[in-house]
Parts: sequence; C-alpha cells; structure tokens
Amino acid sequence: MVRLINKNNMKQVTDAAYFIMHIQEFFTYIAEYNNPGITPCIYAMWHANQFCVYGFKNKQNTNILISNSLDGEIIATVVEKMGFKTCRGSSNRKGSVSGTLKMISKLKEGEDIAIMVDGPRGPLHKVKPGAIVLAREAGVPIIPVHWYSPNFTFVKFPSWDKMTSPIGPCFLLNLYGEPIYADGKSDEEIAMAIKNSLFELERIAPEKYKEAKKLKLWNRKR
Repeated sequence: MVRLINKNNMKQVTDAAYFIMHIQEFFTYIAEYNNPGITPCIYAMWHANQFCVYGFKNKQNTNILISNSLDGEIIATVVEKMGFKTCRGSSNRKGSVSGTLKMISKLKEGEDIAIMVDGPRGPLHKVKPGAIVLAREAGVPIIPVHWYSPNFTFVKFPSWDKMTSPIGPCFLLNLYGEPIYADGKSDEEIAMAIKNSLFELERIAPEKYKEAKKLKLWNRKR
C-alpha cells in the first residue's frame, strides 16, 4: 500500500500545510485571560486544544515535542516556520527518554515546553506522566491552558481527541489556570490537579469570553 505522504512528496505536503495555516493566521484573533507569565514553565493542554499554542506571546521561547516519524518531520517543519522551537522524540522507550532529556535541558536553559497531556493517542482526557516528570526534574510549574470561542468558525472535528480549530475569521480566548507545582505532591495528585484545572477552565470559558468581549481585548490586539 502506498503512503499518501512519503519522502518524494514531503516538501509539497509541508508547503501546502504551512500555506493553509499561514492564511488562517490572518483571520485568527486570540486574547489571553489570566496568563501568569512564568518562565520557564510547562504549558499543559488537552490534545483537542493543541492549536491554542498559536496564542502564546513568546513563541520563540516555546518548545513543542514532536515525533521522529515522517509525519512528525512535516509537522516540525511547519511548527518551526510558525516561530516555535521543537524537541524530537518518539513513543518507543529510547525515543521517549531522548525527548524527555531534551525537554528537561530546554527548561533548565529557561525555555518553555508545551505538552498535550492526553496525547498523542489518548485515552481522551487521561493525564499522562510526561508533564509531571518534567516538572519534577526541572523544578518548574505546570500551567494548564484551554481555549474557547462561541464563533461558528471554531470547529470541533470528529477525531478521537475532538480536536478544535478555527476555520475562517475567529475570535478566541486562551484561558490559563493557576500554576501547579510538583513539590510535596504525588504523581496522582498532580495529574488530578491538571485534569480538574482544565475542566474548570472549560467550564468558565463562556463567561470569561463575555468579559473579554466587553473589555474589547481583541481590539487591543490588532
């Protein structure tokens, strides 16, 4: 069976993916609510909300973990063109350890990390240990992130993660939870704190969006 994406067409696929995302960039407006502004940190989000990283102000200081696969190579190229940094790893033990060590190093150098805590394949809304391990080893806080928009152009896809993305003009709000520190807590307690914070951000998102609209936060952005 021939792969739709292979080494022969990788550049064309990468260019097409970046073109689409770059065009969407002109129609995407993201304001922030309650960003604590702590650096370095680990931004934690559900896999569904992975594109919320676009709203980070300090993209050039944010690293995103991406697999060493061929598909990952395309994603990494697009992500770097958008201004982010990347850490490469894979799901096998050797690749996972390599990716973890790279991220710890980045955090200790003062850079941020963005992690989809229930990725890359689920189960949905199950917090995996990656962010917790990094927080302990690097001594940095975990900051939950959720994004929201009531606009009809904010679409939820029928994928396992219920991925969300703007398609066309869209005004979005990035909401940040209180920093979660690993000291003095078990892994289970931290995982539950991350999960509860993300669900709470989802709950308050409509109300905070209305507040942001009254304050005309998007008008201040552009």
